[in-house]
Formats: sequence, C-alpha cells, structure tokens
Amino acid sequence: MTTLHEMLEHISKIDGVLLVVKNSSGAIAEIKSSCLRAGGTRQKSRWVTLGDNDGPAHMHIDAEQVCYAEFVEEVKTPVRTSFSIRFFDCNDIRVLAAFWTKMYDESGTVIASRMQSYTDVKRTYGTSRIVFEKTPEPSTV
Repeated sequence: MTTLHEMLEHISKIDGVLLVVKNSSGAIAEIKSSCLRAGGTRQKSRWVTLGDNDGPAHMHIDAEQVCYAEFVEEVKTPVRTSFSIRFFDCNDIRVLAAFWTKMYDESGTVIASRMQSYTDVKRTYGTSRIVFEKTPEPSTV
C-alpha cells in the first residue's frame, strides 16, 4: 500500500505533468510539475506540500481528505486520448488531477517517452483504484 505523499512525490518529478485543483465553487488552479520541484515534496502531519512556499508555485494537500486515486485514459477525439491520474475524497469528489501533457507530436503520433513516463507510474502503483494508506497521527501520550 502506498501513501499520497509517495505518489505525489513521484509524479512531481516527471516533466510535462499538469496538476489541476478544482473546487465546487468554480475556481481552478493549474500548476506545472516543473514549478513544484523547488523545495521538493514533504509531509508534516496530515498535510503534503509540493514545492517551495517562497517559490513560483506550491500546493498543500490534506492527505486525510484524499482517499483514493484512479488512472484515467479518456478518448477526446478518434486520434487523441487524455492520460491522467485523478485523486478523490471519500465522497467520490475529485480533489486533484495530474494530466500528462504534450503526449503527441505535430503529426498526432504518441511520443514514446511521454507514454513511457505514464506507463511507468501506472506499473508502479497498479492499474486499479489506489487506496491510500493514512499517515498515523502522532501519539499524544
């Protein structure tokens, strides 16, 4: 079993991944993985932080609220498919998504190295629903 922190750390090191945070009130934030490398990925208590607080971008994700992730391959046109990992809360509401961008060259052919980066993550974590191991709360005794 894996943790949210482990998976996000892995994804944030891959070039060309767009992390998208969307809330129910109509706000969307999109951050390129390359902007989150400065400062790395760390977890303090229940919060996973990607990037440097003083850098070009960073995000904080409550690991207790993200219950599972799924790999999604969505056909957009007859010749193009979108590749992503979607992260959900326990009410099946999407909290975060990681989209692989620039998957195709000018002629519409899949770029092998881009597909390999997606396939590698999929192979590492499995192709079914990934249920995250929760980080134990520190003992107060």
